[in-house]
Amino acid sequence: MREKFLVTSREDMERRGWDQLDFVYINGDAYVDHPGFAAALIGRVLESRGYRVGIISQPDWHSAEPFKKLGRPRLAALITAGNLDSMLNEKTAAKKFRSRDSYSPGGEAGHRPERATIVYANRMREAYKDVPIIIGGIEASLRRFAHYDYWSNKVRHSILLDSKADILSYGMGEHSVVEIADALAEGKTVAEMYDIRGICYVTSRPPISDKTVVCPSYEDVKKDKLTFAKAFKMQYEEQDPFYGKTIIQPSENRFVVQTPPALPLTTAEMDAIYELPFQRRWHPDYDAAGGVPALHEVQFSLTSQRGCFGHCHFCAIASHQGRIIQHRSHESLVRETERMTHLPGFKGYIHDVGGPTANFRHVACAKQLTDGACRNRHCIGSETCPNLNTSHDDYLKLLREIRSVKGVKKVFVRSGLRYDYVLADHNKAFVKELCQYHVSGQLKVAPEHVVKHVTDLMGKADVHAFLKFKDWFDEANRELGKKQYLVPYFMSSHPGCTLKDAVALAEFLRDMHMQPEQVQDFIPTPGSLSTAMYYTGLNPLTGEKVYVARRPEEKQMQRALMQYKNPANYDIVYKALCLAGRRDLIGYGPKCLIAPRRHQAGRRPDKAGRHAAPPRRQGRGPAKTRKFR
Repeated sequence: MREKFLVTSREDMERRGWDQLDFVYINGDAYVDHPGFAAALIGRVLESRGYRVGIISQPDWHSAEPFKKLGRPRLAALITAGNLDSMLNEKTAAKKFRSRDSYSPGGEAGHRPERATIVYANRMREAYKDVPIIIGGIEASLRRFAHYDYWSNKVRHSILLDSKADILSYGMGEHSVVEIADALAEGKTVAEMYDIRGICYVTSRPPISDKTVVCPSYEDVKKDKLTFAKAFKMQYEEQDPFYGKTIIQPSENRFVVQTPPALPLTTAEMDAIYELPFQRRWHPDYDAAGGVPALHEVQFSLTSQRGCFGHCHFCAIASHQGRIIQHRSHESLVRETERMTHLPGFKGYIHDVGGPTANFRHVACAKQLTDGACRNRHCIGSETCPNLNTSHDDYLKLLREIRSVKGVKKVFVRSGLRYDYVLADHNKAFVKELCQYHVSGQLKVAPEHVVKHVTDLMGKADVHAFLKFKDWFDEANRELGKKQYLVPYFMSSHPGCTLKDAVALAEFLRDMHMQPEQVQDFIPTPGSLSTAMYYTGLNPLTGEKVYVARRPEEKQMQRALMQYKNPANYDIVYKALCLAGRRDLIGYGPKCLIAPRRHQAGRRPDKAGRHAAPPRRQGRGPAKTRKFR
């Protein structure tokens, strides 16, 4: 079984007759040989080009010795923190340590350091001083410029400078990593690779020309928030592979340079990548620990496309995968489905068919394939472009083909479905077929908030779109005789959201009889527009001021209001309502969220989940001896 995986030990190398690897890949996650895991994807791509690749997953970072496990690489060391930013993986929005790590064996936390890319790169440099170091993955990609770091609450250098890496491969990386590998194999120096798309590097001689943009320096953005916002806007507007210019940011007598993004993958390229010989399971070394929990969500899922033109401002997918949709062919996805039906543990259920957004199967408009995505316009979100191609025909055809494969019982759609895109297509037929064949009792959607100025700052459609889609969804299920439900996701404390807005969301949940079991407090992750708003108090794209809930207590209030029925939240909800001037929501009426404080402990919920007033006191004795039943 081990020989079907990428090399992870000296014994593996010996079995293959290898005395040296071309690339040693340091990986912050446990090694899962599945295309949904970055190290496996890039490792398999390089292997398909004839390179010898070995993976060291989650090495003990307290010394350089574990980094020598596979010997000195002939060409370079590749480094990724894993599928998540290591700080986000480790800590919550409240900056508390998480108890689990789904990307580690058995879900056990503590197997990677904070700022893993930096730590791994410095240890690898200690192990082999003159080996080129290439960093990549989501952590490196979104920290490629001077950036605000929520966990330290300060502006940090480009991760290139702190890691002392030679090159940063940003985005998904297949094109740039292969070009880097080929250049190294040809004997080129790192300085001779500076024309490769999709990379960042540090130099003392920046390539100033009419095809470059110089944004404010690290020193200036660290000193002034308005300057930070201006720099972010310049970087944000140049992230298109067709018209994006080279970006240069001065930093302490050096210059961080980002070349234009790599061109989108063609359908043939995506097919070839996703049909590489992935084992679609964790490495056998993790069997004793019970495997790697993160695999369960994706093991029997299909990636049909990548990229997103949805413009959620708190999401960094557009900065990492791009706004231009790249998709696989139906034939490739059907072949993968057929292979999946023969895998151990497959019970006939495809858990998902999609990507960052399930129903974005093609480019937003034909223009994007030649001229790129519009610089100053959104395809969909708080507004919808009249040129948007909203057809769901291709996606429906794909779902029908997959569910007709022998051995497949059911095909679910679980990755983010954009209901405003369905509405723009005026496609009730799609909703009905979705409910009939592709919903497993619940469909998760993400309205995120209900107050328009908040959803505008999020880049999301307003609440009326959610309510209209809910009507369509409910109507379809009534016609089908099914009892299925929408599960909406909402977010607290996003920039622009005041305590008053949080109360409005709580009232909406009350009126809709919704009780979210899980709620998401906004986390300012590096690289997103919302994070720039959080740090600066400005919308970098418009210059308008934005309210930001920064105090931990206010963030706690906004979060608790979404779960106002939870007795553990009573005190913080009470205080929030008082501060918001909404004491009218404290009482026993049908519109009240909580009971008065003096009666809260004795309340009992009625059948609708509301808390009724306490029963009348019984008996005739003095007040101090009377008891509540």
